[in-house]
Amino acid sequence: MAQMIAARSAQPSNSAQISLEMDCPPANTSLGFELGWDHAHHGVTPPVEHLFAASPLRQGWQSGQATFGRRTLKAGRHVRLWLKLRTHAWSRGRSFEDVQITPNYLQQIDVEFCPITRVALDQATADDSHRSVDRVRDDAAYAAGNLVMMSRRANAAKNRHDWQSASALVASLSRGPFERIAGLGVNEWRRIATLCSYVTELPHAQAAALPMLVLPPNRLRLFNPIQALQALVTRQLATPGWSQRLGCVEALLPSAELKRDFNAFVLALVPRVLQASKQGETQALRWALEDAWATPLVQRRWTQFAQALTAEQAEQLVARAAAKDLSPLHVQQHVGDSATEGWALELGGFQGAATTGRHLPAARLKPRRVAGAAHRVPDQCH
Repeated sequence: MAQMIAARSAQPSNSAQISLEMDCPPANTSLGFELGWDHAHHGVTPPVEHLFAASPLRQGWQSGQATFGRRTLKAGRHVRLWLKLRTHAWSRGRSFEDVQITPNYLQQIDVEFCPITRVALDQATADDSHRSVDRVRDDAAYAAGNLVMMSRRANAAKNRHDWQSASALVASLSRGPFERIAGLGVNEWRRIATLCSYVTELPHAQAAALPMLVLPPNRLRLFNPIQALQALVTRQLATPGWSQRLGCVEALLPSAELKRDFNAFVLALVPRVLQASKQGETQALRWALEDAWATPLVQRRWTQFAQALTAEQAEQLVARAAAKDLSPLHVQQHVGDSATEGWALELGGFQGAATTGRHLPAARLKPRRVAGAAHRVPDQCH
């Protein structure tokens, strides 16, 4: 959109000079050009707001059109989402780690139901049910391990909230008199708080006391080892053969007291999901597992067991269980800086001045190991 600016002439005059200035494009022109090129390569027209003459995205698109012509690649739903997400990040100055975040990655994290509101996504009659990709940590980039698919309504409500602020909203709603904040009720805010806790480094005792009110979405990274163990154990009930596998997990525990507490927890959890397990509906079983964690008895017995472990013991149990194929899904562990590579935490998730092309600077954090959420592609890492 042009800006019309009236200015006085250097010479005395009754007329005004009108200067037309185009809106300035985002600062990183090389990324914009590359983004336009990829639009052309897939035969997709960029958003109209980026088609003004000075836009590097338009320039890249036009150059790509001249190069590819009609020899374009097929643009499926996840390719279009990938282009849309990159455009959104670039226009806001957000860092986008595009080595691992590909259309294939977005397909892997795709879901049919919102993990927060539990509504079916992309209902034709409900705009707020459309698919939306959320950065779980708002101070991090669009990067592998930090993205979750949810409904547009849940994403808008979550906004910049983290584990601490979402937990505060849960406490506020629990006290009343308000029943909803930003269109979400207390149970939905509890799921948001749980989701945010996965990418928040918490003291072990605190993480061990949290219920798993939403199962970790595919390929989300878990910063707290005890939650990785919690997810591994909970997911056992989602696939046949869980009783035998849980027996093998119990055998890995180092003491009789831990085995006793573990059995007490399993006996509290299992009856609450057996009916859903018999029905064989994957989504219903997932929700049954999450709802079981809202039961005080399940929470109490898990906390007693989990707080008797150390973070190191929990991490070792996850690694040993995965090595013995006791996890229904693949678990990938990351060491040191690789856990948050491409997250741009040192820049608050924004682009750096030197960010060009497809390689973003890795975040420099203290060495740590982060357990990756289970995913369904064993030969791929987060």
